[in-house]
Amino acid sequence: MYSNFKEKAIEYVKEAVQEDNAQNYQKAFELYKIALEYFSTHLKYEKNPRAKEAITAKFKEYLDRAEYIKGIIDGQQPVIQAPMNGTSATGQKAKPPGGGAGGGDGDSEKDKLRSALGSAIMMDRPNVKWEDVAGLEGAKDALKEAVILPVKFPQFFTGKRKPWSGLLLYGPPGTGKSYLAKAVATEAESTFFSVSSSDLVSKWMGESEKLVNQLFSLAREKAPSIVFIDEIDALCSTRGEGESEAARRIKTEFLVQMQGVSSSDARVLVLGATNLPYGLDQAMRRRFDKRIYIPLPEKAARAHMFRVHLGDTPNVLTQADFDELARRTEGFSGSDVNVVVKDVLMEPVRKTQEATHFRSVKGPDGKEALEPCSPGDRNAFPATLAGLAGQGKASLVQPPMISMRDFEKVLLRARPTVSHKDLEVHEKFTAEFGEEG
Repeated sequence: MYSNFKEKAIEYVKEAVQEDNAQNYQKAFELYKIALEYFSTHLKYEKNPRAKEAITAKFKEYLDRAEYIKGIIDGQQPVIQAPMNGTSATGQKAKPPGGGAGGGDGDSEKDKLRSALGSAIMMDRPNVKWEDVAGLEGAKDALKEAVILPVKFPQFFTGKRKPWSGLLLYGPPGTGKSYLAKAVATEAESTFFSVSSSDLVSKWMGESEKLVNQLFSLAREKAPSIVFIDEIDALCSTRGEGESEAARRIKTEFLVQMQGVSSSDARVLVLGATNLPYGLDQAMRRRFDKRIYIPLPEKAARAHMFRVHLGDTPNVLTQADFDELARRTEGFSGSDVNVVVKDVLMEPVRKTQEATHFRSVKGPDGKEALEPCSPGDRNAFPATLAGLAGQGKASLVQPPMISMRDFEKVLLRARPTVSHKDLEVHEKFTAEFGEEG
């Protein structure tokens, strides 16, 4: 069956080559992507080493060409048509002007690696401020000390006094680790790199560690800078006998680069986040100067989250209601609270869809509006949402304001996603290696 994948891949490559030669680059890029997916699936099943090697070589050629075409589409590469052969569909990568003897290939490879990391640099600030992060005062203070002070007051850090070079944020999922990183990106006057395992892991032997090397090289060039690595345990898990050589080399490169950051005046902060602190390699764990526990939000923080997530949506809730909601959601993470509010935001829409009676009210703009109501309400008249739409009155319908009763209804079916067992693991890690946030 797996031979079908190869045949499909060849068909798509031929189409891609035709579109490529016609300079229909967007279409060619999409076709190359599909072909590469089929080749990738075929390689999983191919048992013949020689055939596998030949297909891998072709895969590399098509991938290089697809990457170059992506550069053309994004305006980062000159439009130079590659010498394509419609029968063999070699898919060779076109060389930009200026290549050739004298070290051009090395520069080209460096540029290619840096281009791959381009999406990791956060150009636009996320607009998440410190006050938007509920609670976590200890973690915010540590981040301000590590990020803000060295940039605004460099004279504080002279001689033996140096800023932190590595901070690890760990805790259950949904507690705001990535949200904290966004606040850092907003508040810090630094270049912010946000990377994940998918940005740094390559299919090709040796390229992943080169990407790691270039990431830190770029961070040093653009200092002061922050390198945020989400789910760092996926890249730097505990080393063992069964792991691949490629995974071991990536971890080694990370260890070398982080050691270089901590022992120099590079003004680079590595900020890691993980839900699995025990999954992190112990040598990598030591590279993080501070390891901060991001726990589940406390009652006051949960009340603040309900208010923030509800935003300016019309509602009749009071501060006492928000406090009551916080009391009822003990054990909920910030992500759980967000899910509850999302569900509640749909309740007025559901009421409107199910309504059998409506009444005329004054809308927010002072004009007439129609809202669902009970049959016994004053000025109620029988109607349905579909019927009002059929009468051309769809634009007049307004969903009712959110009430505490909507939250009560949703909380009957809402459940926290973090178990006591999960919390015990993080509390144990905190007692052994971390500190409270």
